[in-house]
Amino acid sequence: MRKASVFFRDRKAGLLEESESGFRFSYDQDYLKNPDAKTIGLAFPLRQEPYESPTFFPFFDGMIPEGWYLDIVSKTLKVDPGDRFGILLANASHAIGAISVRAL
Repeated sequence: MRKASVFFRDRKAGLLEESESGFRFSYDQDYLKNPDAKTIGLAFPLRQEPYESPTFFPFFDGMIPEGWYLDIVSKTLKVDPGDRFGILLANASHAIGAISVRAL
């Protein structure tokens, strides 16, 4: 199963995992202890318990290119455009904005 670290402004905020039953996002415990910790998005309020979904989280799916740019990215990186987690891992380490995702 694939895993990735999720960063908020270059600070590790959590872990995104693919499992047999779907996907899981959990905040890093050290991140949660910081009084200045911010949520990575409205869909993920700060909490100890992991978030689980049988489908890829829309929040992370929104970080993936679309249309003609997705075609270019998937061909260049040699990742199936239907493999949403794979596209995210291959492309989101340099995402625009405060959130980035880096493969483990």
